[in-house]
Amino acid sequence: MLQPFKSYATNRSHNNQPKQAPILEAQVTLCQQQVIESVRKEYLSFSIDISVLAGGFWWEGSNGSRRGLGRLRVTPIDLSAGKLDRYVRALSPSYLRVGGSEADKIHYFDSDIQSPDTLILTKKIWDDLHHFIKRNQLKFSFTFKYGLFKRSEHGQWQGTEIDRLLQYSKQQGYNIDVCELGNELNAYWAFHGLTSQPGPKKLAQDYGRFSKLVKHYLPDAKIAGPGSAFWPKLGETITPFSNITQKFLQNITTELDIIDWHFYPSQSSRSPIRTRAASQTSMLAPKSLESFATYSNKLKAWRDLYQPNAEIWTGETGSAQCGGQPRISDRYASCFWWADQLGRGAALGQKIMVRQSLIGGDYGMIDRLSLKPRPDFWLSWLWVKLMGQDVFQVHSSQDKVRAYCHRHPDHDGMTLMLINTAECRCKMETKNFAEPFETYTVTARSLSSKKIRINGEKPHFKKGKVSLEDFPQLPATPYLPALSISFWRVHSAAG
Repeated sequence: MLQPFKSYATNRSHNNQPKQAPILEAQVTLCQQQVIESVRKEYLSFSIDISVLAGGFWWEGSNGSRRGLGRLRVTPIDLSAGKLDRYVRALSPSYLRVGGSEADKIHYFDSDIQSPDTLILTKKIWDDLHHFIKRNQLKFSFTFKYGLFKRSEHGQWQGTEIDRLLQYSKQQGYNIDVCELGNELNAYWAFHGLTSQPGPKKLAQDYGRFSKLVKHYLPDAKIAGPGSAFWPKLGETITPFSNITQKFLQNITTELDIIDWHFYPSQSSRSPIRTRAASQTSMLAPKSLESFATYSNKLKAWRDLYQPNAEIWTGETGSAQCGGQPRISDRYASCFWWADQLGRGAALGQKIMVRQSLIGGDYGMIDRLSLKPRPDFWLSWLWVKLMGQDVFQVHSSQDKVRAYCHRHPDHDGMTLMLINTAECRCKMETKNFAEPFETYTVTARSLSSKKIRINGEKPHFKKGKVSLEDFPQLPATPYLPALSISFWRVHSAAG
């Protein structure tokens, strides 16, 4: 049994506080040296909501919601900002997903409808989006318009508007790597009214037509679906009315490349349905963090039964539905659920994790107005730099210390991520791990802090660049600071 860091003084913690008697003790064990899962190199991906892209109804400043949307209209995002390019490249390689609630209301290029609520994806916005994708070497996932709000029309989808968009995209040489039909189709009742909810069998028929249309223009594109939303405690909400995912997968005759789903561990105060209200407590509670695994395992079982060749992607996730919770989703408190879900998702076989959002809303990793990175951005950056594609099984003896292990991205050893959700230090013991030779610890003054520190230093870009070498290595210690996230790098498992 390895006692880490015995040769180093332990009279001070990572945040340079005097030694205190540890309240918690935890042992983290490497269960086996074989890889249990492998994620895509673009595992940590992100979205720009179509409302932010095209200038729809969005969340900042909204006190409530209306049919799944914020109450304030925003201007279309400027994708030419150099800072935005810099942040995106720091998280690469990644998929960019464009979707969201208004994906089914938007009009492509123009509209005959004259209304204050009309949202149009103009050719200029579409062109600017693809230029942004190309120069930042992103892969692209797009949610196409389903748009059938009358139940009598379901099963008869024709996709005339989509045909026009695809034809233009092919002419311009634009690529769409992943194509999805409709946003959260199991929640249409909430967005568009009870009579708009599609049934699984007719939706499966429409998806077949959609797949043929996409393949006509983009034969190499992957088809993803159904993008169902799952709520903590409720799942797909109203049984059996909106529980369409299993029957959809059972009835679709088209082979899906990707089964994707949406999950938020809590809801913001804007949400009309709150099965778990967003709070500092819910962001750290072990019980809250377990909800993701419940539905992930359910999706995996359905995949194995009906679409065994499909990958499973978490196609949209954020700290709290309806734009995130102000003063929680944009603060240090949000780093804990995000770190845990990244680790848990990889261990459960999710190939891609799409964060809602890159920019926009209180849950945005980048502040839409100031273009400043938030705590979750820096946590994501550390993940990309330190956690590679191969996943190992580990076990923690303490439920307040979450542990995940990946091979390092350069294949030189492993990285162990340790999440201490307790309000006290924890004395660590590791089993079957070699001694760490490099550590990075994320801390903050409080859970409500806007700024975080990595090894005691505030992260920022220097002349447009940031690297791990910017953060000095501290004297090694077996203690995890209270409310901290640590990355321990080891050469290999212990012999």
